Amino acid sequence: MQCDNTTLVQEESPATEPALAPTQRQQRFASMDVLRGIALLGVLIANVSDFGLPGWDYLVPLSASKPVFTGPHAAANTAMWFARWLIMEGKMRALFSLLFGAGVILLTGRIEQRQGQGRAADIYLRRNMWLVLFGVLHGYLLYHGDILYFYGLIALLFLYPCRNLQPRTLAVCGACLLALCMCVNPFASGTAIRDIGLHHRVVIAEHARQSGETLSASQQDDLKSWQAREQDWRPGANAVTADLVAARGGIISNFRRQVPAVIAYERDYFYSLVFLDMLPIMLLGMALCKNGFLTAGMPARIYGLTALAGAAISIPLIGTATWKSYQSGFDMLTSEKWLFLTYDLGRVSGMLAIAGLGLFCVKKRLLPRFLGLLAAVGQMALSNYLLTSLLCNILFFWGP
Repeated sequence: MQCDNTTLVQEESPATEPALAPTQRQQRFASMDVLRGIALLGVLIANVSDFGLPGWDYLVPLSASKPVFTGPHAAANTAMWFARWLIMEGKMRALFSLLFGAGVILLTGRIEQRQGQGRAADIYLRRNMWLVLFGVLHGYLLYHGDILYFYGLIALLFLYPCRNLQPRTLAVCGACLLALCMCVNPFASGTAIRDIGLHHRVVIAEHARQSGETLSASQQDDLKSWQAREQDWRPGANAVTADLVAARGGIISNFRRQVPAVIAYERDYFYSLVFLDMLPIMLLGMALCKNGFLTAGMPARIYGLTALAGAAISIPLIGTATWKSYQSGFDMLTSEKWLFLTYDLGRVSGMLAIAGLGLFCVKKRLLPRFLGLLAAVGQMALSNYLLTSLLCNILFFWGP
């Protein structure tokens, strides 16, 4: 089958070729490899702070051993923080999810065409079971923020029955689940809604205490919970030092440090319905693969308009949120309200802007050498994803 001139030629392989053989170069879509490369490198930039800083500094680095927003490098650090939120945070993970959904269509379609539906189901099942195993090992041994575990579980539970749905049906299902995600996530995974309510109760309790009233047991619990939340947001020097000592105390010490985080992450992140962070985007990826969007099968104008529309939503939304957080001195409640309540809308629109821009460059053959380098990274996305975690552990934890 001949694709348009911005993709690599996809040819039929001989029937005798094993279905488990690696995808040949002539069978790959350059457009999707470019996007995978962008996503992989973007995820690395977004996640590197998880290795170099205490875990609670992932979103706003307030407890680093050296001040981030003051001192000689304050301007550069502040600019990088804004850029990370505007370009990276959440968007690269969403782009990975989009491409994972598209990969389900390409994998099953290729194998079903050669060896039938039964063989495709067998390979699909085994590959995703291996992905779950890789995710567990990666999470416990290398990086507690692993996504492979969730991708494998979602693929096993939801995606295979959806592969034969029409693009419009997939898009509608994805959009509906995404709307549900935007409503559920602030309650299920985020703390903004909970902290807003807690703060309201704390204000009432403080007023009662100042008036000389005896606080109820629930009011006393609210005050303790609020104090704990503030300590989580801006931990003291002792907590930071203890975390750094555990992280840099060797492989065993860091493993013990990561185990509670991985257990909580895999338990809370999946079973509290926050898998909706990924599933809707995967369904959209399946739809956009089927209709030719992700395989560069549409006019360049479509990709340009997608990039502009996504940026028109994402940049003002996230720009305003980050500025409000910065202006407040990174006050916990202000930051949570602005950064997290609109988080999903900002990350999805930003993801579409990045995907549209990347595909526009592919269609127009802009920066071909640079795109070739990105495609090379994307062709080995799983290996490179694991390699970056290994290198970050060597650099930040295991090295001298």
